[in-house]
Amino acid sequence: MKLGANSVLFKEFDLQTAATQLARCGYDGIEIAAIKGMCEHLELDSWREQEDSIRAIVRDSGLSILSMEVASLDEARLTLAFEAASALEIPVVNVGPGGKSDVEGDLLASIDKLSAMADKASHYGVTLCVKAHVGQSIYNTPTTLRAMESIASPGFGIDMDPSHIYRANENPEESVQDVLSRVRHIHIRDCKGRGQGPGSIELQACGRGDINLMAYCEALVRGEYDGPVCLEVIGAKGHSLDQVSIVAAESYGYLNACLKSLGAR
Repeated sequence: MKLGANSVLFKEFDLQTAATQLARCGYDGIEIAAIKGMCEHLELDSWREQEDSIRAIVRDSGLSILSMEVASLDEARLTLAFEAASALEIPVVNVGPGGKSDVEGDLLASIDKLSAMADKASHYGVTLCVKAHVGQSIYNTPTTLRAMESIASPGFGIDMDPSHIYRANENPEESVQDVLSRVRHIHIRDCKGRGQGPGSIELQACGRGDINLMAYCEALVRGEYDGPVCLEVIGAKGHSLDQVSIVAAESYGYLNACLKSLGAR
């Protein structure tokens, strides 16, 4: 199982720095953030100008590009994302569902948009993955299953993030079994409590929070999941390179130990 980390953790630093530090931590790959307004290590409007430098960065670091996070369902941005992913051989593009929880119209609109964008992703040879997200239209296992049942496109998959499922008052190690047949990507982090936010970046480090991530890893291995597992830690501004690198290194050590003990590394 490949371990990666989303470059959004290093949002105050450039992609070269992020890749260098993640390689030093031991990660196999990187998820490139293309999240407008938060972190654009890949600027979709000018991705062709960045293509050569991105190739050089990942080559020199020894990492592979496991995925890209766009977050938005905007068709124009996703079209650029699919073009860039196809050119850079990035297999997965991750988005959020948008909308508001428990608003049926928002859920149906999100499913319709995801279905159309998944068809487009498939045209480019890319998989579009969505994750259940606190406060949004798809936010728990039942709403995830609604999307799975409604979207038949081979270009569609689930990005299963245990921290959001945990904060939806479910146990991710149990819930993942219901959706694993369509899971194509894992975002992973820890959290304290079941509140709206995941907490400080230190409390998002794997092993520091309340989620039973060992049992979650066991469920992935038992279900023969073999896609990317990418740390996604998002925090406020002002963190030093040491602070974010420690979170990355600590999380890698925890996840690598879990997966090695299960024979998946």
